[in-house]
Amino acid sequence: MAHEGVETGGWRRPSLWMAIGLIAAYLVFYLLVGWVITTIFASEIDTDNVIGSAPSILFAMALPIAVGGIALLIVAARLGMLGKIFGPQSIRGRGWMWIGPVLVLAAIIAHLTGTDWNSWTGGQIAAMFVLGACVGLTEELATRGLVVQILRDARHSEKFVAAISSLMFALMHTVNLFSGMELSTVGATVIYTFAFGMCMYLTMRVTGTIWAAIVLHALTDPTTFLSSGGVDTTVGTSNSGSVIAALATILLIVFGFVAVFFVRGKVQSTQYSPAA
Repeated sequence: MAHEGVETGGWRRPSLWMAIGLIAAYLVFYLLVGWVITTIFASEIDTDNVIGSAPSILFAMALPIAVGGIALLIVAARLGMLGKIFGPQSIRGRGWMWIGPVLVLAAIIAHLTGTDWNSWTGGQIAAMFVLGACVGLTEELATRGLVVQILRDARHSEKFVAAISSLMFALMHTVNLFSGMELSTVGATVIYTFAFGMCMYLTMRVTGTIWAAIVLHALTDPTTFLSSGGVDTTVGTSNSGSVIAALATILLIVFGFVAVFFVRGKVQSTQYSPAA
């Protein structure tokens, strides 16, 4: 019975700890899958420049995230959350929240105009956007999907939901340390991804669907990598597009940290009923 699912107090009962445990389990699974895939397809991966070829991008980056996304879809289905995650949002946003997706879209467009397309092959570009699709779906499903819904079902306020889901999204990127990324770069990434996570939460609120956040997220990573020329490389200011992208990113970070204080609302939680 659904009522029993709430009263048992087991791991399926929605709570902050359930959300933390789910993200921790996902990260462990992702790292293990990544290790297995990179071991099996080592000959296809350029360890000196992971985005140096289309196969390297697909096997070293896209495939582990795609497998993680499939695992999260299974978890969401098992918990009976697919309808809540991919259906209409249970709480809509306010007009000011449009600033979030507008800033993200501005950065995407600026990255596109600031990219030296001649420095990339068609295969690399295609692989980058495949990677973006995997990242957009998987990371949004994990944080704006599962974490947000778990915290809402635990009857937390939307301010708490927004802040904690964005913080978890940001901390997920600390696993980049295992790939050899410098600590200072990881720190900067965490700051940026918290603000970006807030913008994705606001995108979901104001559009009424997680799909808008998935699409914007799916376009952000590949356009950033293509514009900067690397995974952990800062976008330069060599042309007008790069300058606008840098400005949009700075505004996005400032807005993301300020916006959390203005989020209001609380979803009236319905009976929690995990799938049998």
